[in-house]
This record gives sequence, C-alpha cells and structure tokens, in this order.
Amino acid sequence: MSDAIDGIRRAAKERGEADEMKRRATSDLRERARKAHDEGVSISQIAREANLTRQAVYDLLAVPQLS
Repeated sequence: MSDAIDGIRRAAKERGEADEMKRRATSDLRERARKAHDEGVSISQIAREANLTRQAVYDLLAVPQLS
C-alpha cells in the first residue's frame, strides 16, 4: 500500500481510540458530577471545577444513566 493509505488507516485508528477515550471521560465526569450534586454541591461549583458552563452541566446530568 502507499504511505498515504497507511497514514489514513493510522489516523482513522487513532481517531477511533480518541472517540472511545472521550466517551469514557464523559461518562466518568457525568458520574462524578451526579455524585457531587447528590452530595449538595451546586451546579455552579461543578461547572467551575469542570471548566464547563452551567448549561453544559445540566445537559450532562440530563443524560440517562445506562445500567
């Protein structure tokens, strides 16, 4: 194969790995934000600590948890 095709395949693999890493990180952040909110931490503080807007935290918490 050409170097260009090999490069495309490597880049596509890396992108897939990055997508999975982002999915796991988002799930972890959602779980920790829920726990913090359940413990009484304000949405504003969660947003500040996570470097998110308050709306982004509300959106994050609105996603149903998978069992």
